[in-house]
Order: sequence, then structure tokens, then C-alpha cells
Amino acid sequence: MKKIVAYLLAFALFMANLTSCASPYDPAVQLLPEHIKKVYVKPFENNTNQFGIESKFTNEVIDEIIADGRLSLVNKEDDADGVLTVTIKRYILQPITYDINNVAEQYKMWIIASVSLVDKDNDVTLWTEPNMEGIQIYRDINRRPSGEDSMGDEMSEEEARKIVWTKMSRNIVRRVVKGFGSATSVSEKKVPV
Repeated sequence: MKKIVAYLLAFALFMANLTSCASPYDPAVQLLPEHIKKVYVKPFENNTNQFGIESKFTNEVIDEIIADGRLSLVNKEDDADGVLTVTIKRYILQPITYDINNVAEQYKMWIIASVSLVDKDNDVTLWTEPNMEGIQIYRDINRRPSGEDSMGDEMSEEEARKIVWTKMSRNIVRRVVKGFGSATSVSEKKVPV
């Protein structure tokens, strides 16, 4: 009997916790403030040694915002209600398998970025994700010996990077449109950088 009471109590606590997650006051379910209709995408910063990747990533996010269609994209920060900033912090290309001559043939591409959305009218950071990551594992297309069949995961580093940009762009736009989402909420005044 005690076990049944304990199970019922545990179930009741679980259900109470589950229903409290759906509370309209829970930041995890808050939506983007209604006054944010126009967003400006600052040119992305690149703190890695990979030259030029920031412009391709910026363009991918812009294309995703346009395709989503829920927010207007503006060309000047002064015209925006919200400002999206992204800094590419790390670009890691790690070999994970080698051929018989100890030459890398499969890689893990791992890109880490800091992303934030600022409510320009109220001068507050709505959310920030300091370590958003994108990962792609692939085989170097240039390492396949001629005459061998493709394993299906061969691509160039550039093609792998394009896949990472696409995945990260969708994640960024989903968070921008939904607002606070699962990112870290910040309520204090924005500190000038």
C-alpha cells in the first residue's frame, strides 16, 4: 500500500511539474514581444582563422528569415525593432578516421557561435545563446580512391560548411521568431560592447 501511495505521489508531482511548464509566465514558452516586427541582422563577426565564412553564414540567416516570412528584414539598424548579432567563436575541423597510410579521410566539423537578439526599443537583450553549435561529420570527397563506390557521405569541406550554416540558420530563425525559447533569457540593460 505504501508503494502505491508513493507512486501516486510521484505521479502527482510529475503532473504538477508538467502543467507548470505550460504556464504563460514561464520564460520557456514566452513568444517574441508583439512590437518586434522588423529585424536587422548585423554583419556577423568572425573570431576564427577561417577567412570569409562570416558573410556566407550571414547570407544564410538572412535567406532563412526571408523564407520564414514572419518578420520583416530591414537594411538599417535604426529601422529595426530587434537586432540579431552573431559571432563565430570557434571553427574546428577534427579528423576522426584515417586510412592505412594514416591520412585523415573522415572529419567532424564543429562550429560554435554566440547569438543574441536585442529589443532595440527597450534596450534589453531578449535572449542569448553563447555557445550555439553546428556539427557535420563527413568523408573528404578528395580521399576516395578512384574506382571505389561512394559511401554516400563524401563531400568537400565547403559543402559540409553549407550544411552546418543551413542547420544553424534554421535554429537561429526559430529562436528569433519564438523569442526566448530555450535560450538563456537576459533581463538587465544591454551593456555596450
